Amino acid sequence: MDQDDQHLQLLSIFHYVVGGLMALFSLFPLIHLAMGLGMVTGTFPAENAEDAQALRAVGGLFTCFAGALILAGLSLAGCVVAAGAFLARRARYTFCLVVAAVECIFMPFGTVLGVFTLIVLMRDPVKRKFGIAVPPRPPAPPVAAGA
Repeated sequence: MDQDDQHLQLLSIFHYVVGGLMALFSLFPLIHLAMGLGMVTGTFPAENAEDAQALRAVGGLFTCFAGALILAGLSLAGCVVAAGAFLARRARYTFCLVVAAVECIFMPFGTVLGVFTLIVLMRDPVKRKFGIAVPPRPPAPPVAAGA
């Protein structure tokens, strides 16, 4: 096993770990979702009909935003875990590259993992492992003596 294979294997494992952390952190808005559902269903008492209507409206916003955040976070976590599996199998290079770029928004773990994944995936030998044809590089121009 060469160094590129070791790097890809480690990146695959770290993608599983960071994907799990992302899934865990994306469940934090469950508190807002529960509060929003409580407001919408009338669990929280209101003094008059106007307050009850305003409470339902705010509860609807809480529910929508929390649901969207949870859905987006779990989707991103699923993509990160899938990228880890694809890195282990040396498949779907472009998907792994895009996920590595997107996971940089998950500070600090996703940023570190995303940057290292991008660095490894940009190497020509790694591209060949994914089955991507890499054109040969042109020779460097000669350096003139005395210039």
